[in-house]
Amino acid sequence: MPNLLDIKARINSIKNTQKITKAMKMVAAAKVKRSQNKVMAARPFSKALAEAFAKVLSSVEGFSSAGLKIERAIDNYPVLMQKREQKTAGILVITSNRGLAGAYNANVIRYALKNIEDYKAKGIAVKLFIVGLKGTSVLKRRAQSAGFEIVKTYTKISQEPNSSNALVIAEDMAAAFVNGDIDSIEIVTTRFKNMMSYKVEDWKILPADDIKKALGDEDEQPSAGIDPLMAFEPNADNILQKIVPMFITNIIYQALLEAVASELAARMTAMSAATNNAEEMIRILSIDYNKARQAAITNEILEVVSGADALKK
Repeated sequence: MPNLLDIKARINSIKNTQKITKAMKMVAAAKVKRSQNKVMAARPFSKALAEAFAKVLSSVEGFSSAGLKIERAIDNYPVLMQKREQKTAGILVITSNRGLAGAYNANVIRYALKNIEDYKAKGIAVKLFIVGLKGTSVLKRRAQSAGFEIVKTYTKISQEPNSSNALVIAEDMAAAFVNGDIDSIEIVTTRFKNMMSYKVEDWKILPADDIKKALGDEDEQPSAGIDPLMAFEPNADNILQKIVPMFITNIIYQALLEAVASELAARMTAMSAATNNAEEMIRILSIDYNKARQAAITNEILEVVSGADALKK
Protein backbone atom coordinates (compact mmCIF):
# COMPACT_ATOMS: atom_id res chain seq x y z
CA MET A 1 0.00 0.00 0.00
CA PRO A 2 1.40 3.44 -0.87
CA ASN A 3 2.57 5.55 2.05
CA LEU A 4 0.24 8.52 2.62
CA LEU A 5 3.09 10.84 3.61
CA ASP A 6 5.10 9.93 0.50
CA ILE A 7 2.14 10.58 -1.81
CA LYS A 8 1.36 13.89 -0.10
CA ALA A 9 5.01 14.96 -0.34
CA ARG A 10 5.06 14.11 -4.03
CA ILE A 11 1.85 16.09 -4.66
CA ASN A 12 3.33 19.12 -2.90
CA SER A 13 6.54 18.80 -4.91
CA ILE A 14 4.63 18.69 -8.20
CA LYS A 15 2.51 21.67 -7.14
CA ASN A 16 5.67 23.68 -6.48
CA THR A 17 7.06 22.69 -9.89
CA GLN A 18 3.76 23.62 -11.50
CA LYS A 19 4.00 27.11 -10.02
CA ILE A 20 7.41 27.52 -11.64
CA THR A 21 6.31 26.25 -15.06
CA LYS A 22 3.21 28.43 -14.97
CA ALA A 23 5.30 31.50 -14.14
CA MET A 24 7.78 30.68 -16.92
CA LYS A 25 4.91 30.27 -19.37
CA MET A 26 3.53 33.70 -18.44
CA VAL A 27 6.96 35.34 -18.77
CA ALA A 28 7.58 33.71 -22.15
CA ALA A 29 4.10 34.71 -23.36
CA ALA A 30 4.75 38.34 -22.44
CA LYS A 31 8.17 38.37 -24.13
CA VAL A 32 7.18 36.48 -27.26
CA LYS A 33 4.60 39.13 -28.15
CA ARG A 34 7.25 41.85 -28.08
CA SER A 35 9.63 39.66 -30.08
CA GLN A 36 6.91 38.90 -32.61
CA ASN A 37 6.30 42.62 -33.10
CA LYS A 38 10.02 43.21 -33.69
CA VAL A 39 10.21 40.39 -36.23
CA MET A 40 7.19 41.59 -38.16
CA ALA A 41 8.43 45.16 -38.14
CA ALA A 42 11.89 44.15 -39.40
CA ARG A 43 10.83 41.84 -42.24
CA PRO A 44 9.66 44.52 -44.72
CA PHE A 45 12.97 46.40 -44.36
CA SER A 46 14.98 43.19 -44.83
CA LYS A 47 13.04 42.37 -47.97
CA ALA A 48 13.40 45.90 -49.38
CA LEU A 49 17.13 45.94 -48.62
CA ALA A 50 17.60 42.57 -50.34
CA GLU A 51 15.73 43.88 -53.39
CA ALA A 52 17.89 47.02 -53.52
CA PHE A 53 21.05 44.95 -53.13
CA ALA A 54 19.99 42.56 -55.90
CA LYS A 55 19.26 45.46 -58.27
CA VAL A 56 22.54 47.23 -57.56
CA LEU A 57 24.50 44.00 -57.92
CA SER A 58 22.79 43.19 -61.21
CA SER A 59 23.53 46.66 -62.57
CA VAL A 60 27.29 46.50 -61.94
CA GLU A 61 29.54 44.70 -64.40
CA GLY A 62 32.69 44.45 -62.30
CA PHE A 63 34.08 45.22 -58.86
CA SER A 64 37.01 47.48 -58.11
CA SER A 65 38.62 48.59 -54.86
CA ALA A 66 40.34 51.56 -56.48
CA GLY A 67 39.75 54.74 -54.49
CA LEU A 68 37.93 52.92 -51.69
CA LYS A 69 38.91 53.33 -48.04
CA ILE A 70 38.77 49.84 -46.55
CA GLU A 71 39.14 49.75 -42.76
CA ARG A 72 37.08 46.65 -41.97
CA ALA A 73 36.80 43.30 -43.66
CA ILE A 74 33.08 43.81 -44.18
CA ASP A 75 33.85 46.97 -46.22
CA ASN A 76 35.98 44.96 -48.67
CA TYR A 77 33.09 44.27 -50.98
CA PRO A 78 35.19 43.38 -54.08
CA VAL A 79 36.52 40.31 -52.23
CA LEU A 80 33.20 39.53 -50.53
CA MET A 81 31.44 39.49 -53.89
CA GLN A 82 33.93 37.04 -55.39
CA LYS A 83 32.57 33.64 -56.31
CA ARG A 84 35.30 31.07 -55.87
CA GLU A 85 35.68 27.33 -55.56
CA GLN A 86 34.08 26.26 -52.32
CA LYS A 87 36.60 24.40 -50.21
CA THR A 88 35.35 25.50 -46.78
CA ALA A 89 31.84 26.52 -45.78
CA GLY A 90 31.26 29.05 -43.01
CA ILE A 91 28.05 28.43 -41.07
CA LEU A 92 26.53 30.61 -38.35
CA VAL A 93 24.43 28.40 -36.04
CA ILE A 94 21.97 30.31 -33.84
CA THR A 95 20.81 28.61 -30.63
CA SER A 96 19.69 29.90 -27.23
CA ASN A 97 21.49 30.42 -23.94
CA ARG A 98 18.81 28.66 -21.92
CA GLY A 99 16.97 25.38 -22.13
CA LEU A 100 13.41 24.45 -21.13
CA ALA A 101 12.25 25.28 -24.65
CA GLY A 102 11.19 21.82 -25.76
CA ALA A 103 13.13 20.49 -28.75
CA TYR A 104 14.06 23.96 -30.02
CA ASN A 105 17.84 23.74 -29.62
CA ALA A 106 17.93 20.05 -30.52
CA ASN A 107 16.17 20.78 -33.82
CA VAL A 108 18.62 23.55 -34.76
CA ILE A 109 21.66 21.46 -33.84
CA ARG A 110 20.34 18.43 -35.69
CA TYR A 111 19.76 20.54 -38.82
CA ALA A 112 23.26 22.02 -38.60
CA LEU A 113 24.86 18.57 -38.21
CA LYS A 114 22.95 17.32 -41.25
CA ASN A 115 24.29 20.26 -43.28
CA ILE A 116 27.80 19.44 -42.09
CA GLU A 117 27.39 15.82 -43.19
CA ASP A 118 26.18 16.97 -46.61
CA TYR A 119 29.22 19.22 -47.04
CA LYS A 120 31.59 16.47 -45.92
CA ALA A 121 30.05 14.13 -48.49
CA LYS A 122 31.01 16.70 -51.15
CA GLY A 123 34.54 17.01 -49.80
CA ILE A 124 33.92 20.48 -48.35
CA ALA A 125 35.25 21.39 -44.91
CA VAL A 126 33.07 23.28 -42.42
CA LYS A 127 33.85 26.04 -39.94
CA LEU A 128 31.22 27.11 -37.45
CA PHE A 129 30.36 30.38 -35.75
CA ILE A 130 27.95 29.58 -32.91
CA VAL A 131 25.47 31.81 -31.07
CA GLY A 132 24.16 30.54 -27.71
CA LEU A 133 25.40 28.41 -24.82
CA LYS A 134 23.30 25.39 -25.81
CA GLY A 135 24.71 25.11 -29.31
CA THR A 136 28.24 25.83 -28.07
CA SER A 137 28.04 23.10 -25.43
CA VAL A 138 26.73 20.38 -27.73
CA LEU A 139 28.72 21.21 -30.86
CA LYS A 140 32.02 21.47 -28.99
CA ARG A 141 31.55 17.85 -27.93
CA ARG A 142 30.72 16.82 -31.49
CA ALA A 143 33.41 18.82 -33.29
CA GLN A 144 36.10 16.16 -33.38
CA SER A 145 33.87 13.19 -34.20
CA ALA A 146 31.81 15.10 -36.80
CA GLY A 147 34.89 16.67 -38.37
CA PHE A 148 34.26 20.41 -38.21
CA GLU A 149 36.01 23.39 -36.64
CA ILE A 150 34.52 25.99 -34.33
CA VAL A 151 35.96 29.41 -35.14
CA LYS A 152 34.11 31.59 -32.66
CA THR A 153 31.25 31.45 -30.18
CA TYR A 154 28.89 34.20 -29.02
CA THR A 155 27.32 33.45 -25.63
CA LYS A 156 26.61 36.96 -24.33
CA ILE A 157 23.98 38.02 -26.85
CA SER A 158 20.83 38.69 -24.86
CA GLN A 159 17.23 37.87 -25.73
CA GLU A 160 17.00 41.37 -27.18
CA PRO A 161 19.67 41.35 -29.92
CA ASN A 162 20.60 44.60 -31.62
CA SER A 163 22.40 45.67 -34.77
CA SER A 164 25.69 45.96 -32.85
CA ASN A 165 25.55 42.25 -32.03
CA ALA A 166 24.90 41.48 -35.67
CA LEU A 167 27.74 43.74 -36.83
CA VAL A 168 30.27 41.95 -34.59
CA ILE A 169 29.29 38.58 -36.06
CA ALA A 170 29.19 39.96 -39.61
CA GLU A 171 32.70 41.42 -39.28
CA ASP A 172 34.09 38.13 -37.90
CA MET A 173 32.60 36.10 -40.73
CA ALA A 174 33.58 38.67 -43.36
CA ALA A 175 37.17 38.63 -42.06
CA ALA A 176 37.25 34.85 -42.38
CA PHE A 177 35.92 35.12 -45.94
CA VAL A 178 38.37 37.87 -46.96
CA ASN A 179 41.30 35.94 -45.44
CA GLY A 180 40.32 32.84 -47.39
CA ASP A 181 39.48 30.77 -44.31
CA ILE A 182 35.94 30.21 -45.62
CA ASP A 183 34.47 30.40 -49.13
CA SER A 184 30.79 30.85 -48.27
CA ILE A 185 28.61 32.28 -45.52
CA GLU A 186 25.27 30.88 -44.44
CA ILE A 187 23.05 30.87 -41.36
CA VAL A 188 21.19 28.01 -39.68
CA THR A 189 18.37 29.69 -37.78
CA THR A 190 14.64 29.40 -37.13
CA ARG A 191 11.94 31.38 -38.88
CA PHE A 192 9.15 32.45 -36.56
CA LYS A 193 5.77 31.34 -37.89
CA ASN A 194 3.35 31.98 -35.05
CA MET A 195 2.97 31.45 -31.31
CA MET A 196 2.79 27.69 -31.83
CA SER A 197 5.34 26.97 -34.54
CA TYR A 198 8.65 27.83 -36.16
CA LYS A 199 10.75 26.40 -38.97
CA VAL A 200 14.47 25.61 -39.00
CA GLU A 201 16.03 27.10 -42.13
CA ASP A 202 19.34 27.59 -43.91
CA TRP A 203 19.92 31.14 -45.19
CA LYS A 204 22.58 31.57 -47.89
CA ILE A 205 24.43 34.91 -47.80
CA LEU A 206 27.68 34.55 -49.75
CA PRO A 207 28.44 34.00 -52.54
CA ALA A 208 25.79 36.47 -53.58
CA ASP A 209 24.92 34.83 -56.90
CA ASP A 210 21.45 33.92 -55.65
CA ILE A 211 20.10 36.61 -53.33
CA LYS A 212 16.76 34.82 -53.15
CA LYS A 213 18.29 32.22 -50.83
CA ALA A 214 19.39 34.85 -48.34
CA LEU A 215 16.01 35.29 -46.66
CA GLY A 216 15.00 31.67 -46.35
CA ASP A 217 11.23 31.61 -46.67
CA GLU A 218 9.70 31.75 -50.14
CA ASP A 219 7.07 34.24 -49.00
CA GLU A 220 9.78 36.77 -48.18
CA GLN A 221 11.85 36.49 -51.35
CA PRO A 222 13.00 39.73 -52.98
CA SER A 223 11.91 40.41 -56.52
CA ALA A 224 14.45 39.88 -59.28
CA GLY A 225 13.61 43.01 -61.25
CA ILE A 226 16.51 44.95 -62.81
CA ASP A 227 16.36 48.63 -63.71
CA PRO A 228 18.63 49.16 -66.75
CA LEU A 229 18.45 52.94 -66.28
CA MET A 230 19.76 52.86 -62.71
CA ALA A 231 22.37 55.56 -62.05
CA PHE A 232 24.78 55.75 -59.11
CA GLU A 233 26.04 58.77 -57.16
CA PRO A 234 28.91 59.18 -56.59
CA ASN A 235 29.57 55.79 -58.24
CA ALA A 236 28.58 52.13 -58.09
CA ASP A 237 31.69 51.12 -56.08
CA ASN A 238 30.88 53.52 -53.26
CA ILE A 239 27.25 52.42 -53.24
CA LEU A 240 28.24 48.76 -53.03
CA GLN A 241 30.72 49.43 -50.24
CA LYS A 242 27.83 50.85 -48.21
CA ILE A 243 25.11 48.39 -49.14
CA VAL A 244 27.11 45.13 -48.86
CA PRO A 245 27.95 45.53 -45.13
CA MET A 246 24.40 46.72 -44.50
CA PHE A 247 22.95 43.71 -46.33
CA ILE A 248 25.09 41.10 -44.54
CA THR A 249 24.63 42.69 -41.11
CA ASN A 250 20.88 43.05 -41.57
CA ILE A 251 20.40 39.41 -42.55
CA ILE A 252 22.28 38.29 -39.41
CA TYR A 253 20.22 40.72 -37.32
CA GLN A 254 16.99 39.41 -38.84
CA ALA A 255 18.12 35.83 -38.14
CA LEU A 256 18.78 36.71 -34.48
CA LEU A 257 15.34 38.31 -34.14
CA GLU A 258 13.61 35.32 -35.74
CA ALA A 259 15.54 32.92 -33.49
CA VAL A 260 14.65 34.76 -30.27
CA ALA A 261 10.95 34.88 -31.16
CA SER A 262 10.97 31.19 -32.10
CA GLU A 263 12.76 30.22 -28.88
CA LEU A 264 10.30 32.14 -26.70
CA ALA A 265 7.35 30.60 -28.55
CA ALA A 266 8.86 27.13 -28.06
CA ARG A 267 9.43 27.83 -24.35
CA MET A 268 5.88 29.08 -23.89
CA THR A 269 4.52 25.93 -25.55
CA ALA A 270 6.82 23.65 -23.52
CA MET A 271 5.93 25.32 -20.22
CA SER A 272 2.23 25.17 -21.07
CA ALA A 273 2.54 21.43 -21.71
CA ALA A 274 4.55 20.96 -18.51
CA THR A 275 1.91 22.83 -16.49
CA ASN A 276 -0.88 20.68 -17.95
CA ASN A 277 1.10 17.49 -17.32
CA ALA A 278 1.67 18.54 -13.72
CA GLU A 279 -2.06 19.10 -13.31
CA GLU A 280 -2.76 15.61 -14.61
CA MET A 281 -0.15 14.06 -12.30
CA ILE A 282 -1.65 15.88 -9.32
CA ARG A 283 -5.09 14.55 -10.26
CA ILE A 284 -3.85 10.96 -10.48
CA LEU A 285 -1.84 11.19 -7.26
CA SER A 286 -4.81 12.74 -5.45
CA ILE A 287 -6.90 9.71 -6.44
CA ASP A 288 -4.14 7.41 -5.17
CA TYR A 289 -3.93 9.42 -1.96
CA ASN A 290 -7.70 9.20 -1.35
CA LYS A 291 -7.66 5.46 -2.06
CA ALA A 292 -4.78 4.91 0.34
CA ARG A 293 -6.42 7.10 2.99
CA GLN A 294 -9.72 5.24 2.63
CA ALA A 295 -7.90 1.90 2.92
CA ALA A 296 -6.13 3.11 6.07
CA ILE A 297 -9.44 4.23 7.61
CA THR A 298 -11.04 0.89 6.72
CA ASN A 299 -8.16 -1.00 8.35
CA GLU A 300 -8.49 1.10 11.50
CA ILE A 301 -12.22 0.41 11.67
CA LEU A 302 -11.59 -3.31 11.23
CA GLU A 303 -9.01 -3.25 14.01
CA VAL A 304 -11.43 -1.47 16.35
CA VAL A 305 -14.23 -3.92 15.55
CA SER A 306 -11.92 -6.89 15.95
CA GLY A 307 -10.75 -5.53 19.30
CA ALA A 308 -14.31 -5.02 20.51
CA ASP A 309 -15.25 -8.58 19.47
CA ALA A 310 -12.25 -9.93 21.34
CA LEU A 311 -13.33 -8.14 24.57
CA LYS A 312 -16.82 -9.58 24.32
CA LYS A 313 -15.41 -13.08 24.25
